[in-house]
Amino acid sequence: MPGTRLDPIDRKILAELQADGRMTNVELARRVGISAPPCLRRVRTLEEQGYIRGYHAEVDARELGFEVQVFAMVGLVSQAESDLSAFEDRCRAWPLVRECHMLNGEVDFILKCVAPDLSSFQSFLTGELLTAPNVASVKTSLVIRGAKDQPGVPFEVLEARLSKNA
Repeated sequence: MPGTRLDPIDRKILAELQADGRMTNVELARRVGISAPPCLRRVRTLEEQGYIRGYHAEVDARELGFEVQVFAMVGLVSQAESDLSAFEDRCRAWPLVRECHMLNGEVDFILKCVAPDLSSFQSFLTGELLTAPNVASVKTSLVIRGAKDQPGVPFEVLEARLSKNA
C-alpha cells in the first residue's frame, strides 16, 4: 500500500510541513519528537524521493485583484495520447490556467482558471481556449464562493488506515 514505505516519523514530518512549511527545522524536530540533525536528514531524503515537491506561499487571489475563478470543462475531438499531451502542454503555457486535470467520463479535462475580471477570462476563453487545436467543446462554471480549499492530503485518514491494517 502507498504510504507504508514511510515510517510514522516521516509521515508526521510530512503532515507538519504540509500544515506549515515555514517552520524551522528545530521546531519541526520538536514537533515530531526527534533531534534537529536527523530531522533535517529525513526532510532532505523526503525531498530527494519526491514526497516533498516544493514549498509555496498561499496567496490570496482576491487581495491581489484576481476576482474571477472559473472551472472549464473541456471536451476534445481526439483522445489519442499525442493529442492529450499536446493539450496538457498548451494548458501549462496558459497563465490563467492554474490547474489542469484529465478526467474519465463525458468531459476530457477540467481546468481551474483564475483571472482579474470577467472580461480577461472571456478574452482567454474566446481567443485561446475555444480556438485551441483539438478542442471540441468548453462548458464553464463561474465560482460564486468557495467553502473549502485545502491542498495536500488528509494525513489523519492515512494514519487511521495504516493503524487499522497493522
